[in-house]
Amino acid sequence: MTGLHLDRRALLLGGVGVASTAAALTFDPAEAGSTVTKRFKGAFTAATKADWYYLPFDVPRGVREIRVRYTYPDPLPGPGYSKNVIDIGIFDPSGAGLGNAAGFRGWSGGARTSFRISRGSATPGYLAGSITPGRWRVALGPYQIVSRVPYEVTVTLLFGRQDPRFQPDPAPTAVPDTGAGWYRGDLHVHTVHSDGSQTQPEVLRYARAAGLDFLGTAEHNTSSATRTWGRYVPDDFLVIDGEEVTTRAGHWLATGIPAATWIDWRYRPEDHRLARFTQQVRDLGGLSVAAHPSIAVPSIRWDFGADFAEMDAVEVWNASWDYFDNLTVKSWHALLSAGTFKPALGNSDTHKQSQTVGLPHNVVRAETLSTAAVIGALRGGHSWIAESSAVDLAFTATLGDVTGECGDHVPSGDGDEVAVHLHVSGVPGCTATLIGPGDAVTYGSASALEDGTITLDATVPGGTAFVRAEVRRNGGPPANLTMVAMTNPIFLT
Repeated sequence: MTGLHLDRRALLLGGVGVASTAAALTFDPAEAGSTVTKRFKGAFTAATKADWYYLPFDVPRGVREIRVRYTYPDPLPGPGYSKNVIDIGIFDPSGAGLGNAAGFRGWSGGARTSFRISRGSATPGYLAGSITPGRWRVALGPYQIVSRVPYEVTVTLLFGRQDPRFQPDPAPTAVPDTGAGWYRGDLHVHTVHSDGSQTQPEVLRYARAAGLDFLGTAEHNTSSATRTWGRYVPDDFLVIDGEEVTTRAGHWLATGIPAATWIDWRYRPEDHRLARFTQQVRDLGGLSVAAHPSIAVPSIRWDFGADFAEMDAVEVWNASWDYFDNLTVKSWHALLSAGTFKPALGNSDTHKQSQTVGLPHNVVRAETLSTAAVIGALRGGHSWIAESSAVDLAFTATLGDVTGECGDHVPSGDGDEVAVHLHVSGVPGCTATLIGPGDAVTYGSASALEDGTITLDATVPGGTAFVRAEVRRNGGPPANLTMVAMTNPIFLT
């Protein structure tokens, strides 16, 4: 299939069938205990145009397990960013059309070279379930091809009686006996179910040590982890189910969706399909969040539109603060000043222990510690972002007998004077600033005292669109100072 050019719309957007890119492998029935292996061979080149290729194989009755392995040459040595990457996943006979969750049976991207599926268990990232006779498809994604890449995909069928049925154990969606308060959580966490090296129990342990109350699972393009979190989560901790939807034109978090929900990722901006899937997330009670939108790497940067029109929120701070986060905050503030509010979130995007869970995290004002309450609060911007749980913050605006916090409205008009108060602790060596709409509108700043606290009071003219706060660590050019805390706005109109 070297040099094969197929239109992605013909492959996917019909939604019923999926074009194959190789002749189907056919397996004959065999006796219990038999093992039969067959192979696909092909190649991708830098001229390969399609995002997804499908290798069909027909499964007869009597199969208890499917095993798939694939190989392709190691990355070529050379200057710069030189690496070949082919993603892999699989669909069962229910179909592989766009959005067909019934046919999805797993995805590991480029993180694994092999996987297995049976009725009772599966490799992380893949879904245990019945081995249904019919046409299955291995999906290959030539994610990054810098040279001609020959590949070989090996499909092995094991015959015999199927395992006992897999029993899902999703996490509870609420922590009992919790009330209104401020809760801390990280909504962008990876484990071995995608390309992370951490297990689910390890991530939970790190989250508790970081002082968090909840975390959000966000595996790349698969729902497998959401079917097992209930085995591990403590009674007083909340796991929010989700997926990192990893398209070829940007990543987004589908967070707060029901366990076992799968959101498709096989589209680009020109396909005009993003809104279909973000609406699916909203209909299920979830939140769609643009992830690390300013990272300047094709497929990772956000290419669906600078206004984030289809998104409910923006991850303005991803992992340890860097130049790309600064770009995102700048563009987010410009949108906010122009009248478009997409609540700001911050998450760790942790894949391994050295990427600290909770750096950063969201501090959310919710009615209870539950998925519905946390997602509802985030949707309204009732949250702020912290570098760690050592940082605490109180931020209010008051006019007469009305006081508001992050995401609230304190109506004001010409002639009014709105009293804004900020108190921050746990921020030695930092400076806090109150920021209004526009390029350089501030309402005062203050540096931390020796005890690591900052108190800042200001009067903001009535009719100002909003006021928000940032706390940055001292040292370096002002535009690049490390963020330590950042609030969503309080609206004053």
